[in-house]
Parts: sequence; C-alpha cells; structure tokens
Amino acid sequence: MDVNLVLRSTRVITPEGARAASIAVSGGTITAVLPYDAEVPAGARLEDVGDDVILPGLVDTHVHVNDPGRTEWEGFWTATRAAAAGGITTLLDMPLNSLPPTTTVDNLRVKQDVARSKAHIDVGFWGGALPDNVKDLRPLHDAGVYGFKCFLSPSGVEEFPELDQEQLATSLAEIAGFGGLMIVHAEDPHHLAAAPQKSSPAYADFLASRPRDAENTAIENLINQARRLDARVHVLHLSSSDALPLIAAAKAEGLKVTVESCPHFLTLTAEEIPDGATEFKCCPPIREASNQDALWQGLADGVIDCIVSDHSPSTADLKTPDFSSAWGGISSLQLGLPAIWTEARRRGHTLEDVVRWMSEGPARLAGLDTKGAIEAGRDADFAVLDPEATFTVDPAELQHRNRITAYAGKTLHGVVTSTWLRGRRINDRGTLAEPAGRLLERNN
Repeated sequence: MDVNLVLRSTRVITPEGARAASIAVSGGTITAVLPYDAEVPAGARLEDVGDDVILPGLVDTHVHVNDPGRTEWEGFWTATRAAAAGGITTLLDMPLNSLPPTTTVDNLRVKQDVARSKAHIDVGFWGGALPDNVKDLRPLHDAGVYGFKCFLSPSGVEEFPELDQEQLATSLAEIAGFGGLMIVHAEDPHHLAAAPQKSSPAYADFLASRPRDAENTAIENLINQARRLDARVHVLHLSSSDALPLIAAAKAEGLKVTVESCPHFLTLTAEEIPDGATEFKCCPPIREASNQDALWQGLADGVIDCIVSDHSPSTADLKTPDFSSAWGGISSLQLGLPAIWTEARRRGHTLEDVVRWMSEGPARLAGLDTKGAIEAGRDADFAVLDPEATFTVDPAELQHRNRITAYAGKTLHGVVTSTWLRGRRINDRGTLAEPAGRLLERNN
C-alpha cells in the first residue's frame, strides 16, 4: 500500500513508550511506526512537528451534544469543533438532553441524520435504558450503539426517567443476555432524599445535598447486580473516592466492572469554588482536595480505567446563582487534555499515563479497536501537543456553543498545535477544517 504521509517527531507516544519516530500513513490508516530517520517513501508528504509530542487522538466516551432538540445548549457542529481543537478525534454522544433521546432505533436514526453533515471528528452513540424501553434495547444494540446509559436517581430531564433497583435488574439482565454494556449514573435516590436540600448560593450547601454515601451505596448495589447477573457495567463520573475499595475488590473478584472519572474531579476542588459560581455545579459534585488526592491514587493503581469529560453544557440563563436550581453540568470538551496534563505533571505522572487514561482506556471501554494507540492498523488519528507551552483560559476562545467554563482564567500547561483525523489535519493551531468525521457503529 502506498504511503501518502509521514508524520515525524522526536517524541511519539506508542504502546511501548515514548520515542523518536516517523509514522507512515496510507489511506487514513497507520501502516508502520518507523525509526525517526527512516527514509520518506517516494510520493509521500513529510510533516515534521519537531519536539512537539504526537499522541494518539483522544477518545471521549462521555459527551452530551444535546442535538437535536436542545441545540441552543450545544450541537454537533460546535461540540465536534471544540473536541478537534482539544485533540479529541472520537467522541460518543450520550443518549439524553437531546430531543428525542436515543432510546429507540428510530430516535437513533434521527440523531445520526442530524450529526452526519456536522461532525468534525468521528462520532458514535450510546443508547438509553428507561423503565419502559426494555424491548428496544436489543434492536438498539443491533443498530450499533456502544452500550446503554441509565440513571439510578433523577436525570434532570423528564424524558429520561431513572431506573429503580427492580427495573435496573430487568434491563441489566436483558443487556447481559446479548453481551452488552450498561453505563450507570450511580447516585442512590434514597440518600439524596435524606440529605439536606435547600435553595442557596453556598457551594457547601450544595455539596451537603449530594453526599458521598449516595455514590457509595449506588455503586455497591450495582456491583451486587453485576455479580448476580454476570453483567458488564461501567460506573460513570466517579466523584467519591470512598467507593474505590469497593470497585477494586469487585475487579479482584473478576467482575466485569469498570469506572471513569473526569477532569473537573481531578483538577478542581470544593475549597476553591466561590458561592454563586454555578459554572462549577455538576452531579455528582466536585469534592474536597483530600478526595481528589485519593482519586489520583485510584488512577495510579489502575482502579480508575479512564478519564472522560462529561461535557454537559447549557445556556447561560440556566446557570443561576442558586446551586439548587442551576443546571448541573461542566463544559470542558476543549480543555480536558491541558487540564489533566497540568495536574498530572505536577503529581509526577507522564504523558504516557495521560494517553492510557484519555485515549487507550476509553477506546477499550467502547470496543473502538481502531482507536486509542499509535501502531500499525489503527486509524491515523493524532493529537500533537507542545507540553511545556502554557495558556490562560479565555472563554471567548472556546469553540463550545455556550462559552461558560469553570476553567476561566486558569493557566494550563499543554497547547494542542494540531489534530489529525485518519491522516488529515483537521486543526492547525486553532484553525479548523471543514467537517470530515464519520458516524461510528459498534462492530456486531
């Protein structure tokens, strides 16, 4: 096969580690990872990025695009541009906050039709598990969704109700029957109902309303269901470090349990959040610095499998100063890589670690076997990073539709200098190409 591109750097993050290398690309696929000074084949274009680091394109399996139906919150055009600007080459769209939600095959087709012409990066879809759509789960699986999301407490939108324990068992049994994956917003509604709830601009009051016990109990119940049904389950956006021993024990037992966390839990702390600053509101909440330290230890120990954004935007008017009524969601799609790298380097971690958490891990979770690594046979998806450069977050420079961010004014390490999708440069220092993304379906 004729090589049409060679991408060269003194630092390429491969599954074997970082090294100087030249990456040969043909037809959008990596054909070989060659020595740095390998001869460039006749007819191939050489792109030498110098000392910038070439990472595999990031994979973000937790993004709320909200399109169609709530496109004033976000949309495929803006979300995928933000992703491309941040070094993300593949995202999976969550099934809720769009209208219709992705809970039937017909609804999936509506969403695919909207996304097709707007995707700047590759896009796949999660399905949703509701109390009344068990009959739709197998058809959605066959139609190519990557798994099914459910809530164990209210989702915040009426068209996506939560599952009680009996309904969870019913849906989980159905999904386990065809070898599918259930991804779970794990907060126990009884603990939430028992917690103090009051209208307040004080972050401490909001934190008290979403106690760690709500997460811990929900995760414990989920693990018990997974054990009983031999089901594959994934815990979304882990915030409570108290649950890490439960998850570690489940993994040691051989249960099919995985878990993610998010940049906001790993880089922001409750102690720094001003009263009324609801750009920091999310559910489960950002917790204390000591909790964050334990989450990083969970990453280092391999208990936490991946880091994904949980990009959940809204319009500015929904971010009222009252934490109890403000929309819960943090917009970070474009900023996840530098936010995590800034904290990771401070804690002594490497870019190889970041790749494992933000590219390889999410790709493995979703079964995206052509993504997540720089090696022959994978898609030629790359994020090129200047890891020593810094920038200060200016919301006006973000590609998100609503430029509200908890990172405003923060100085971060790591500037994405270019992003490549199947051998095509789609982001060149913030200048974005026309949409070139594909719609992905799980391999049956």
